[in-house]
Amino acid sequence: MGPKVIEDSRRQFLIQSMTGVSAAWLAASWPEIAAAAETSWGQYTGAWTRFAFFTQAQGATVDAMAAQIFPTTDTPGAKEAQAIIFIDTALVTFAKDQQAVVTAGLDDLSRRVTAQGGRNFESLTTAQQITLLTAIQTTPFFRAIRDLTVMGMFAAPQHGGNFNKVGWKLIGFDDSLNFHTPFGSYDV
Repeated sequence: MGPKVIEDSRRQFLIQSMTGVSAAWLAASWPEIAAAAETSWGQYTGAWTRFAFFTQAQGATVDAMAAQIFPTTDTPGAKEAQAIIFIDTALVTFAKDQQAVVTAGLDDLSRRVTAQGGRNFESLTTAQQITLLTAIQTTPFFRAIRDLTVMGMFAAPQHGGNFNKVGWKLIGFDDSLNFHTPFGSYDV
């Protein structure tokens, strides 16, 4: 099984595993998500420099995590979708209850990186990053970042992710509001 097949399998698994969970969660959280659309804090000037929840270092770490969770291949990934902005916005709006989990998880990840002799997560090689993420994949922290990354890939762009609708293009979603009358005749 080559690297391309592994990447496709991982991406397919993520999409399939999030379909039902995301739909239920989105339905339950829609008012908060709509409110989050009113605000976007991220500012990109070669590197993400302003966040609502994350420090600059934390934002860089989560951005690198998201890039491994939904990697760039021959199609755009979380980096191009700017999923980090969706994640950051979510943590100060509808996902506030995840703040403690994410903060504790980032601290734990930082300790693990240091134990490996790394400076920070994003400075590790791809293989090292995947090894660390695999080690924490069953934690609430990883699940929160994974879920928010996938949502950031496919949410409406005004929510902070899915930049230039790259997620929608990836799945062939047409967001245009086209109405065509059905075929047939009608008594009016």
